[in-house]
Amino acid sequence: MTSGSAASSDLHAQLRAPNGRSYTQPLGLFINNDFVRAKSGATITSINPADETAIATVHAAGREDIDDAVRAARAAFEHGAWRDMPARRRGQLLWRLAQLVEEHAETLATIETWDNGKPYRAALAEDVVDVVDTLRYYAGWADKLHGQTIDGGPENVTYTLLEPIGVCGQIIPWNYPLSMAGWKLGPALSTGNTVVLKASELSPLSILYLAQLTRDAGFPPGVINIVNGTGPSAGAALSAHPDVDKLAFTGSTATGQTIMQTAAVNMKRLTLETGGKSPTIVFADVGESNDDEDDEDDALTQAVRWAHVGALSNSGQNCTATSRILVQAPLHDRFVARWAAHLQASTRLGDPFDPLTSHGPLISAAARARVRACVQRALDQGGRLVALAPGPVPAKGFFLAPHLLTDVEPRSDLFQHETFGPVASVTAFRDEQHALRLANDSRYGLAAAVFTRDAARATRVARGLRVGIVWLNASNDVLGPRVPFGGVKMSGVGRELAEDGWREYVAVKSVVRNVGRRC
Repeated sequence: MTSGSAASSDLHAQLRAPNGRSYTQPLGLFINNDFVRAKSGATITSINPADETAIATVHAAGREDIDDAVRAARAAFEHGAWRDMPARRRGQLLWRLAQLVEEHAETLATIETWDNGKPYRAALAEDVVDVVDTLRYYAGWADKLHGQTIDGGPENVTYTLLEPIGVCGQIIPWNYPLSMAGWKLGPALSTGNTVVLKASELSPLSILYLAQLTRDAGFPPGVINIVNGTGPSAGAALSAHPDVDKLAFTGSTATGQTIMQTAAVNMKRLTLETGGKSPTIVFADVGESNDDEDDEDDALTQAVRWAHVGALSNSGQNCTATSRILVQAPLHDRFVARWAAHLQASTRLGDPFDPLTSHGPLISAAARARVRACVQRALDQGGRLVALAPGPVPAKGFFLAPHLLTDVEPRSDLFQHETFGPVASVTAFRDEQHALRLANDSRYGLAAAVFTRDAARATRVARGLRVGIVWLNASNDVLGPRVPFGGVKMSGVGRELAEDGWREYVAVKSVVRNVGRRC
């Protein structure tokens, strides 16, 4: 187990985290409101990426376990308390779950940091808050979903119903486990569906703790089922399952493509968010304000700080990371110099439970090796390293210092492919048309950020970007549950959050009642 473990069984373990918090960690598969063992006996050991030690070993679902979870979800959807539960009561259960998440916020943030490596202050102030806000948002929608009446003349009455789709499979990533669970559970449950959610094998622990909170909140058995397992085993079985009516997935592009193929077995409804390589565009006019580097309101200072957040927050392990930085040529050198200084002054690698840490480790040794190889290819292809985060890199853990590169060619791997690590590149552009051409020269289309003092230009460029989200004079700013999230091109299908999010979980039924027409 871990040096912090006090006692354990094969379904629960008493753990003590590095910050001193003790709690009971569920280890089983959560099916029909009970934690159970995997039928095959397969397990997964979750690793602390900050020191490479084992935290806990959890049960890993196989095809038979997925069958059990789907069967429980189907029974809850077709029969029992959930199907006939008033919409207002569904909303109350979601609100109660949000309340429990809030009450257990410090434990959930502790688990997220321990299992995932992100700074504790971010897990507590951002991720847990996001779950609470999203669940409460969809709790409010539960009794406000309605169809339409359609004028059919004096001889018929026509109306539409919004009905739940059925059993929903949901597959969440390792980088924001709690947030992604909230984004998916909220709209699915608000609209009356049942769920089988698969946690990532790299960070399953916080979601298992969340599972027991769903039971404590009062959700009936089978409504929410949460399983651990690998993608090729549990994920593939869930996405191909003939009794799953809808699948929602956040993860890699390649896996999303595979899911689209396997979901065709029964024409599942799909929501896919499959990454991005998002641009930041900085126009020269942001450097036309005063030149005082100590002025926090200076437009150039703000552009640098937002670019830093957008590209490097969560150690760059962010699907909306705006890490392709495009800077207008007259400002390029000044912008790079200012960012290099900011990187040196504001970055600290280390223990994610230390409140002074800005960047924790990457999720795994394989992830770190992949990012290092990406940086080396960029250097081999003509890129130039201009800044590296200061200080020693911890000897243990999967740490990688944030990198800032320039002279990166638009056809290079670093410019074109999702890095998912703390690496940003700066490329110069000539004018507005050139900026849009470079920004749109990507198979992805998830997000973008634009910095300019010209409101008309900001509007034009926002319209010209082929992406799902545009930040103006900010980057990766808090969206909140009221703002639709999703991309175009290879960044995915459908939308999460807001009204668009719950509409992905309902089917429209038309009802035509003849009140006088004779055949």
